[in-house]
Amino acid sequence: MKQEIKVSVDAVVFGYDQESGVSVLLIKRRNEPFQKMWALPGGLVLNGESLDEAVNRELREEAGIDVNYLEQLYTFGSPERDPRNHAISISYFGLVRPQDFQLAAHTDAEDVAWFNIKKLPKLAFDHKKIIDAAIKRLRGKITYEPVGFELLDKEFPFSDLEKLYQTLLDHEIDRRNFKKKIIGLGILEELDETIQRKSGRPARLFKFNKKKYFELKEKGYNFDIFF
Repeated sequence: MKQEIKVSVDAVVFGYDQESGVSVLLIKRRNEPFQKMWALPGGLVLNGESLDEAVNRELREEAGIDVNYLEQLYTFGSPERDPRNHAISISYFGLVRPQDFQLAAHTDAEDVAWFNIKKLPKLAFDHKKIIDAAIKRLRGKITYEPVGFELLDKEFPFSDLEKLYQTLLDHEIDRRNFKKKIIGLGILEELDETIQRKSGRPARLFKFNKKKYFELKEKGYNFDIFF
């Protein structure tokens, strides 16, 4: 029996900002199936194309963006997931700052926009299932790897880091214990500069020391920041 399975990629690109919280990038489909419905950016892998090349091409074509870091999430292969044919999807996920991008819908996308993960529209295919898996992976990953620092300004008050983790984890954290653990990792630099927000005293600024982090990681240091 001739095998006729298609291979596709889908990208779960999470965005974060202080005001909107965590959002995900979606495109409105121009064509059937699921015409006019919102979906993840993605599509079929072309002949001679690697998976990484395919997902980055689809993001450029459908949303007009380049994402510096994407990692493979999971493979979704139910025969019923695409009404046209049996299509396996290799999904990716990444984290970005939405304010760093100017979206532009092209090719198969009629529109592109950010949606808060708590207020998602009805989605095409099995894309809600893919997003749920990505959220679970993200909440697990930030407890052992400091991926969230890329979402903050280069210099930030510690309260911004607390808010980021509370938002990504979707629950309150013990602020004193959290600060003790993060400072104890030795990957933050406390700066002489301060920032004045709307109320309260000026707050000391910090920055993430990538060099120190990678030095410790190469030595096999276990970054357990679960709390």
